[in-house]
Amino acid sequence: MLRQLLSIFKKDTLMDLAYQRSFLMLDITRDMFIRAKSILRHTDHDRVDIDIYNRDVEVNRYEREVRRNVFNHLAVSGTEKLPSGLVLVSIIIDIERIGDYTKNIVELAKNYPPMLNGGRYEKDLERVEAALEDSFVRTKNCFQRADKEAAQALLKEYEWVSRLCDQCLFGLIKGQDKLISSSNAVSLALYFRWLKRIHSHLRNITTSVVNPFDRIGFKPKQLG
Repeated sequence: MLRQLLSIFKKDTLMDLAYQRSFLMLDITRDMFIRAKSILRHTDHDRVDIDIYNRDVEVNRYEREVRRNVFNHLAVSGTEKLPSGLVLVSIIIDIERIGDYTKNIVELAKNYPPMLNGGRYEKDLERVEAALEDSFVRTKNCFQRADKEAAQALLKEYEWVSRLCDQCLFGLIKGQDKLISSSNAVSLALYFRWLKRIHSHLRNITTSVVNPFDRIGFKPKQLG
């Protein structure tokens, strides 16, 4: 669906501005995620000396700007271009939620000063983190180019992420790692849950390249 809408974005100043803002929001949330992960996983103190809260405010401001631009565009052009506005608003909601989850990760780091180690789940955790970092870049590229083939490949390649997050989370609940402390187990469980949610929102954005509006966020039929 997105490919057909690109020509609309390029012809209308307000819609094009809103479209470009969504790319900027993805860049900001990717940077927020990488920095939040670094604090939680690679520092052993509770000092957070980054402007992640200001960055989250920035994302929220862009979200409101996109909504205003879409609304003003539709008020002038009528319902003919309604699908393009709905798709864009749906996407920026997902981006804003990613910002919220990265903020949660920073708050976890502030309350769990040691470096968070995954214990028996460390390799799985590193695998999920790497998948998310890659997904941020490739999601933006798919969205920016409306590349349906690349979007389908990305969705298929990382189908395993949510399932693995759940397996590790339920393993923690069941106490499979007897050497892990209770505070470490709780922190890991929260982290896996938030990683899963960030991944889900990235996938929602990617599905907008493949699916019609009513199926955004759902698995493309082509993937079975």
